[in-house]
Amino acid sequence: MNIYEYEKQDGLESLIKNNTVNYCAIAKVVDSLPESDAVCIVDNIPVGVTKAENKDQIDLFHLSSILVSTGWNKNDDVFDPNETWAARSTPEDKPFNYMHDEMDIIGHITANRVVDFDGNPIDESIENPPKEFNIITNAVIYKSWSDIEQRERVNTLIDEIQEGKWFVSMECLFPNFDYALIDSQGDTKIIERSEASAFLTKHLRAYGGSGLYEDYKVGRLLRNISFSGKGLVSKPANPRSVILEGNKSFDESNSQILTVSSIKEKTMSDSNDTKVANLQSALDQAIAENKQLLEKIAAEKENDYEAKLQGLETVLAEKNEEISRISDEKESLASSLKEANELSEAMKKEMEEKEEAMKEMKKKAMRMQRKAQLEEAGLDSDAATAAVESFDGIDDAAFDAVVALYAAKRPEVKKDTQEAEAQVESEDLEVDSAEASEEVLETAETVEESVASYDDQEDPAKSLRSVASDVFASVLKSTPKN
Repeated sequence: MNIYEYEKQDGLESLIKNNTVNYCAIAKVVDSLPESDAVCIVDNIPVGVTKAENKDQIDLFHLSSILVSTGWNKNDDVFDPNETWAARSTPEDKPFNYMHDEMDIIGHITANRVVDFDGNPIDESIENPPKEFNIITNAVIYKSWSDIEQRERVNTLIDEIQEGKWFVSMECLFPNFDYALIDSQGDTKIIERSEASAFLTKHLRAYGGSGLYEDYKVGRLLRNISFSGKGLVSKPANPRSVILEGNKSFDESNSQILTVSSIKEKTMSDSNDTKVANLQSALDQAIAENKQLLEKIAAEKENDYEAKLQGLETVLAEKNEEISRISDEKESLASSLKEANELSEAMKKEMEEKEEAMKEMKKKAMRMQRKAQLEEAGLDSDAATAAVESFDGIDDAAFDAVVALYAAKRPEVKKDTQEAEAQVESEDLEVDSAEASEEVLETAETVEESVASYDDQEDPAKSLRSVASDVFASVLKSTPKN
């Protein structure tokens, strides 16, 4: 089926492609089949039975129903007499399924007949069909199944059909359709579906419309109908789909054929012109309002832009000032840091110099103290100076041990020296320098022997005393005799 641009724009493409129609009718049981062309009754409508049907089959369950009626039904689908008459034989030998499931076939259609609305059979050989008629179909359901569950299911369905719980739904295919219209006076008109008229599709009830367009009722006139089968269904959710009653007569031969242009020329012309004029006026007003709105928006945007730009310029200037201030502070901090580093280096150097001077002062004071200790222990000034320089590397405890050792071993020397000095002072005598030198040498030798003698003893400070003895010996021997 062709899908026109209007229908695509209205989102109806998928619905139109599903070009099938299903209608429901009450399923009725046929208790027995006549042997000839006699009829049985379904809701006071005779049901024809053809001689070709198999009868008295124990594995078949027979039922009959009205398949379709001509006219305008409650779903606004239109079955024109000529279109329906041409399709009167298409239901025969078509499948009978369960709930329109083509994979669940439970039987097939065996025969069909045409009767008028009063139930009278219609001779199907006539050239001109009546305006109103029904197509009635006979069908069978297969009762014998090798599958036990399927057999039980079908038997249950047959029981429920006999209780009136099931419907038979017709399945119809159609490759195309046109539009049928009825005006307020009840006159019918036909519009061919085309690219120009496809805007009417969205108004059809079959595709979600109201079924109305302007002052017209719009229906779907089915073309080239083929009945493809029927299904056994439960009561339909939409009661409108039941078509056994309420069909309105419709005959295309008595309808006026219209085109889209002729619609405008006839009764819908003024209404459409008024609507178009109103729409054009509304469009012009909307365009004007839209223009004003755009101008207002543009002006507001421009003012807003200027205000934002000024605000940004102010913020930018403030940021530049802050950046300049931070740069100046950075340079000042860098200069201060440099000065601080230089001052720190100077203070460090000064501290090192002071520490060095302090070390020298401490070293000098230590030497003076040690010299005084040696002199007090009996050495003269030069010998004490030389000894202090020799013992410069030992600590105070070791030095005190040396001084104490020397003082303990040389009491006689010290005493003799003091007595000699006292004698010289009291008598004011001159002592020969040679004799004095010899006497000093003898005293030094005596000290050396005493130290050496002490070194031979077992003592923890043996090595220290040995060094002290050697040093004193060296110092005293090197002293001039004069």
